[in-house]
Amino acid sequence: MALATLSDNSSRQDRAPASPAFLGVELSVCGRRWRTRLADDRIGAMLAQRHGLPEIVGRVLAARGLDADTVPQFLKPTLRDQLPDPSRFRDMDKAVARLSAAIVNNEKICVFGDYDVDGATSTALLQRFFASVGHPVERYIPDRLAEGYGPNEAALRGLAGRGVRVVITVDCGITAFAPLAAAAEAGLDVIVLDHHKAELNLPVAAAVVDPNRLDETAGHGQLAAVGVAYLLIVGLNRALRDAGRFGPDRPAPDLLQWLDLVALGTVADIVPLTGLNRAFVTQGLRVIAGRRNAGLVALADVAKLEEQAGAFHLGFLFGPRVNAGGRVGAADLGARLLSTDDPVEARQLAQQLDSLNRERQQIEMQVLAEAIEQVERGLGRAGRMVFVAGEGWHPGVIGIVASRLKERYQTPACVVALGNGIGKGSGRSMSGFDLGAAVIAARQAGLLVNGGGHAMAAGFTVEAARAAALGEFLAGRLHLAAGPDGLKPEMGFDGVLQPGAASPELVALLEQVGPFGSGNAEPRFALPAVRILRADRVGTDHVRCILGGPGDARLKAIAFRACGQPLGDLLMAFGGPALHLAGHLRADRWQGKVGVQFVIEDAAPAN
Repeated sequence: MALATLSDNSSRQDRAPASPAFLGVELSVCGRRWRTRLADDRIGAMLAQRHGLPEIVGRVLAARGLDADTVPQFLKPTLRDQLPDPSRFRDMDKAVARLSAAIVNNEKICVFGDYDVDGATSTALLQRFFASVGHPVERYIPDRLAEGYGPNEAALRGLAGRGVRVVITVDCGITAFAPLAAAAEAGLDVIVLDHHKAELNLPVAAAVVDPNRLDETAGHGQLAAVGVAYLLIVGLNRALRDAGRFGPDRPAPDLLQWLDLVALGTVADIVPLTGLNRAFVTQGLRVIAGRRNAGLVALADVAKLEEQAGAFHLGFLFGPRVNAGGRVGAADLGARLLSTDDPVEARQLAQQLDSLNRERQQIEMQVLAEAIEQVERGLGRAGRMVFVAGEGWHPGVIGIVASRLKERYQTPACVVALGNGIGKGSGRSMSGFDLGAAVIAARQAGLLVNGGGHAMAAGFTVEAARAAALGEFLAGRLHLAAGPDGLKPEMGFDGVLQPGAASPELVALLEQVGPFGSGNAEPRFALPAVRILRADRVGTDHVRCILGGPGDARLKAIAFRACGQPLGDLLMAFGGPALHLAGHLRADRWQGKVGVQFVIEDAAPAN
């Protein structure tokens, strides 16, 4: 069975009347309208002058809403400035009190984590903290295929039967109503640590800590689950200190040592890198540079990372490998890797995850090809929501495939793996459309077995017979949100840059604006009217180029996953008319030398 629908897109953001297209590009080769991110050039010039920065860097800062007073804190974010008092969050004090009592009374505690990176880092963080205070805890990661996402009754009753008294769910649990009710009947006290969208009613639990509770007023809804877990250990550490738990024989743990885990989970879960998250990742990258976590050291080694890790490496080298266990292997491999202090075990686990990641890539390619075939064979234009389903697709790769479809068609996308009458689904959205809320609405309408998520990503389980109805339901929600014009994909720019100005010094200055990710987009520039002097295929589907600018300026460039796409075809036809190119500057480090490379994302004829 295969199902595919392409619905009216709905991710329209409220904006003022459109300004003239950037460089006059109304429709790029990738189907986007180009626009400037900065409404007033004078603000960028002022920031550059005030802080002694190049004007292009001033533009980047101004486009992120900064003023003269906030630039220093933005460039050097600290936890001291950003970390809130954990007690501000609803139920946090309840969670701390229950866990403090469990430690004092020597009760068995189990961390019930999700199988993705956010769940693995949250689980490892809590395991490390509890071990450091002399109260080791159990770990339970459900199998994606056999148990599905989140707490389930059988697992919880099994934990109760083994003498566990307190369960902490991390990165899951906020919509697990029936399983948590069963847990309470079995005598378990459950503490929910989650960050996904909550409903008006909350599950039965000893405490529910979620910055996205509808009644939460503390803010920080952008946190990943690992950020919520970190706030818990801050509060618990304080409570244990006040209770006299620490002394000469057991000093209080240094919580800063585990910010490497917080950084990895935050980046990999694609939550906004603003405010507290920005401080978490900035400080966490410094901890990672110290190579203290045996698991992260092993990951860097198997990924052949020869430079200091940045947010990019966490998202594209570390994250996929940690995720691979939950996708196509043993679900707990990631948490085991990140919680071990044994370098030999860490090396073995990292190699196993690296192998599973290669297997995952092969499965992903096959499912993606079949999904694209569905869309291309029977559906209309891109620019509308994609909803595809296939019998026998591996549930472990559907989230990645949804991301690839969203990138290819510039629209929110949902992918459903069908098997035994049930569909496991995953979706990825775009700015302006809250997919998590739409999935919750579908569940409340009786279309789903379960489901939830946040604005940019969601997961769900649907009966195969209801898959088509679900697609229509989501299509209707998206159409209402989009209006009659639907989504018009756009690409924002921080400025124009000539190839000769792309220097290592400029890249170093731009890196201070990082870490980059959701909520703090990597600076994007247009290279105007450049020529492709050379282009060839590299790797499986990348296009490598040499760009020529005014005078004798030359610049290396690469377009990832562009072969066979309109962008790749345009670049490979080098020797033709000049092009406007869109993309990012990256440091190009090789054999001790530092150069610059331009990562091409889009292109348009330079008329």
